[in-house]
Amino acid sequence: MKKDIILCGVGGQGILSIATIIGEASTKANLHLKQAEVHGMSQRGGDVQSNLRLSTDNIWSDLIPLGEADLIISMEPMEALRYLPYLNEQSTIVTSSKPFINIPNYPNEDIVQAELDAMPNVVKLDIESVTKDAGNARGANMVLLGMAAPYLEILSIEQLREAIATIFARKGEAVVEANLKAFDCGVAASKGEL
Repeated sequence: MKKDIILCGVGGQGILSIATIIGEASTKANLHLKQAEVHGMSQRGGDVQSNLRLSTDNIWSDLIPLGEADLIISMEPMEALRYLPYLNEQSTIVTSSKPFINIPNYPNEDIVQAELDAMPNVVKLDIESVTKDAGNARGANMVLLGMAAPYLEILSIEQLREAIATIFARKGEAVVEANLKAFDCGVAASKGEL
């Protein structure tokens, strides 16, 4: 079994934290893992992208070929559209529905949403609203990871929860619990329970 995942967003949104958590869960699950990241200009609101390749078998390259990605996890809808050429026919896109408008020529919001809506397998949600409801204003990336969790398939929700606890442990129990709550809200949203 394998899963090729593209994580994307804008600098400062926590994409690399999601990659770290998935990587931690994969390591504990004894999966093979390859990762490649692009995070130049991330502190200035530039695009951030990570290729994550998980498999029960050997992986020979850390880059996902065009047409081979199984899942796009995106903190920002326009960034999800940027990686459409990487999708295969059964791919799923899990994205925030709310744009992060940080450039003067950001495309028309209705056009971005219409392009996403035209795709066959898209799960989108205003993760910022869910984050506020969860009481963790900085946990949008954990809500998004929770939304994506059922589509990862190679990792269980419990394995991801354990990885969140491990990664955030040094920041204290309150931070761990806040991030787990945000993650659980994302899982519930993905299952239509919110």
